[in-house]
Amino acid sequence: MLLTQIKYPSSCMRLYIELHESFSVEIFSLFQLVGGVDRMQQVLSIAKRPHIVVGTPGRLLDHLKDTKGFSLTKLKYLVLDEADKLLNLEFKESLDEILNVIPKERITYLFSATMTKKVSKLQRACLRNPVKVEVSSKYSTVDTLKEEWYFVPADYKDCYLVHVLNKLPGSMTMIFVRTCETTRLLALTLRNLGFKALSISGQMSQDKRLGALNKFKAKEFNILICTDVASRGLDIQGVDVVMNYDIPMNSKDYVHRVGRTARAGQSGYAVSFVNQYESLWFKMIEALLGKEILVRTADADEILILREHISDSKRIALTKLKEDGGHKKRRKAEDEDEEEEEAPRGRRKPRSFKKSKGRR
Repeated sequence: MLLTQIKYPSSCMRLYIELHESFSVEIFSLFQLVGGVDRMQQVLSIAKRPHIVVGTPGRLLDHLKDTKGFSLTKLKYLVLDEADKLLNLEFKESLDEILNVIPKERITYLFSATMTKKVSKLQRACLRNPVKVEVSSKYSTVDTLKEEWYFVPADYKDCYLVHVLNKLPGSMTMIFVRTCETTRLLALTLRNLGFKALSISGQMSQDKRLGALNKFKAKEFNILICTDVASRGLDIQGVDVVMNYDIPMNSKDYVHRVGRTARAGQSGYAVSFVNQYESLWFKMIEALLGKEILVRTADADEILILREHISDSKRIALTKLKEDGGHKKRRKAEDEDEEEEEAPRGRRKPRSFKKSKGRR
């Protein structure tokens, strides 16, 4: 059985596909248990007694409690992917219940790019005489990754973002932000500016997340705005650029974010936009990596030229969110967004409008 972090079931899909392609279906049968999928269909698949189950703790626990005849008493191998996240307190209750019903005599594997060193966390996985295998003893990024950052005033972050995007036309780009609300607002703003951008977040249904990922992989859209749930477990081929619109408060999350590019020996580019309130967090990232990241500057006149156009586009995006019910009616907003997210054929000017006193 393979468990991955509950917040992002799409990583389960990635693992399921990779396992399905690696093993002969005539020898091994596989099944995934994730939220956002019809439970009765899952019950029917469970009845076939698959050899390998890939799932998230929450949905697995639901079936252990409610699905008659389903048990893990004969489990031989337990794999925790993104183990440092699964061993956090937020998963304590679900993981403890699962560990209590599976055999004590088993082989347990823990995988992560940033493994915790806290003994108390590792003990929760019920490890006995563990063997540690690591590629590197320190946190690092690959040599083929070019890393830079801009020091930007908070009010001008959007301008610097567009400035860099204009210099990288057509590049497959992942932009990381801090909140789910920002993913949608930024995607709408960039589309108003003519960019082929779409958003993905943990607040979307499983089907919509997979739909957005498939559009990005198929290059219908070349910009994906996402939160840190997309920094782990996704192996998207051909990502050229990773942008940190918001600097992560946890330095290890930076390693996971930039790891979406420069994969398998390929080159990649990571750029961070650091405002006056995030400089300490960025220094902590440099301390973790044991190096100073190259700082870049932009011509102030070029940034100011972009200011008005971007402000207009953002105001239109905020109006659209308000019309859709804002952040409180996310399901309706997603449905409207699905109709909107058609790749624009070219840059277009935003519609004219009257100045509003609403928040920017």
